[in-house]
Amino acid sequence: MPTTTPQTEKILVAGAWTASAAVRSFQSSNPATGEQLPQQYPVSSWDDCETLLDAAAEAAEHLQRSTPAEIAGFLEAFADLIDANNEELAAAASLETALPVAPRLAAVEIPRTSNQLRQAATAARNGSWAQATIDTKANIRSCYEPIGPVCVFGPNNFPFAFNSAAGGDFAAAIAAGNPVIAKANTSHPGITKKLAELALQAVLASGLHPATVQMIYRLSHADGARLVADHRVAAIGYTGSRKAGLTLKAAADQAGKPIYLELSSVNPVVLMPGVLAERGADLVSEFTTSVLMGTGQFCTNPGLLILQAGTATEEFLEGTRQKFVDAQPGTLLSSGVKEALVNAVQTLTNAGATLLCGGRPVENQCSVSNSLLRVSAKDFLRDPEIFQTEAFGNASLAVVADSVEEIGKVVDALEGNLTGCIYSSSDATDAASYQLVAPKLARRVGRLLNDKMPTGVAVSPAMNHGGPFPATGHPGFTAVGIPASLFRFAKLTCYDAVREDRLPALLRDKNPTGKTWRSIDLNWTVADVS
Repeated sequence: MPTTTPQTEKILVAGAWTASAAVRSFQSSNPATGEQLPQQYPVSSWDDCETLLDAAAEAAEHLQRSTPAEIAGFLEAFADLIDANNEELAAAASLETALPVAPRLAAVEIPRTSNQLRQAATAARNGSWAQATIDTKANIRSCYEPIGPVCVFGPNNFPFAFNSAAGGDFAAAIAAGNPVIAKANTSHPGITKKLAELALQAVLASGLHPATVQMIYRLSHADGARLVADHRVAAIGYTGSRKAGLTLKAAADQAGKPIYLELSSVNPVVLMPGVLAERGADLVSEFTTSVLMGTGQFCTNPGLLILQAGTATEEFLEGTRQKFVDAQPGTLLSSGVKEALVNAVQTLTNAGATLLCGGRPVENQCSVSNSLLRVSAKDFLRDPEIFQTEAFGNASLAVVADSVEEIGKVVDALEGNLTGCIYSSSDATDAASYQLVAPKLARRVGRLLNDKMPTGVAVSPAMNHGGPFPATGHPGFTAVGIPASLFRFAKLTCYDAVREDRLPALLRDKNPTGKTWRSIDLNWTVADVS
């Protein structure tokens, strides 16, 4: 890597853009051209982390004294600035990711990002997410409160909606009253810097502590593990590869820190025989669109297809194969993603899967030909772990079973996933099969869908973007959906016989606005609950 130069970009520390105590620097690349972009970004030393952590600890104390209106005001001001700079932000992100400006970035992802910031502002302002609970007879009160400084590690595939300096984890952590240390994704440090610049403007305008939002670009693996384990860090949000995430989890677990991980998911789609006979041609188009959308680089991309053997299944697979061949492969996010996809397809074929099409790197492009593979359910069940290798990108594996009972066995062998989908006929043809498979699949996913591909993730209070391991590190939490996503970055605090004027505002019998909060007269005695 090039050595650090005076032109190396600065990091955001305690409200100021500061020269990094860097050990080296790096550059991002334009995936569409393969060319390195000119900006140099620092790989921070531990000295940078010390400064960030001290400032974050100070900001956490300040935020405890900040009002919900002030926190909400920051989130809304930040959302307004993002919308006002939509064109510039979309162009910068496209340069680093090769994702299209329109409609993907400018019309979809940027509005989603500002929308979830505004939803977080609403949650912060009304306070209902904190679940204030008051036992008036025993004078015991509890609520969720800020947990402390939060480190957010963003992924490469959503430069806005999951960005460490603006995305869902960021919004949830701030709305819960915590400062954020954002660690940029190495694939798009430039757009993260632009977002951090806008965040700083909003922080200063709202009167929050200047270290409410801080940002670094990159760390060594050892310093990353040291950061998440540091006593000044209260919680961590991470979206990315399973290997790196588990390394951070090991360090956080050893230090007793909660870390919320989104790691990998093949998002199984089950197509029942009746629905294939009813509208197989339509499903070819739906499935192809879902797999190839965004070059398959969505965390909910359907990477595993489960079907029952038969004429309709063979027609579906051939139709899908032809559409895969006819479609131009898109640009992947980086050369690393390209290499990993080629290796994953090779792993599947080495294990016994048949390559129906694709699997080859496209020469002189950051692309891999659209890839469709198949394997029998019997072979899948001999080694389900290897056949659930995540081929992140424009690829999917079809598992063909001899019966619905064998489909059930395949589902029983699945790892945890973010989503699982079942398509069934509009009449009662597939009803019994659905009742066999659905309960099994529901236990293995965070979101069960019917007759709908899983690619979209709505920013809805009812959404669960989570699931059993290895989809995430804990099946009880979601990374999308406010207010539920805030609980990851909060601690439950109980106040027992604390005087009225010493209580948090939302736990007082009358808060300063005069609004009465939820009160429960439980009529319990100590003996009843001990």
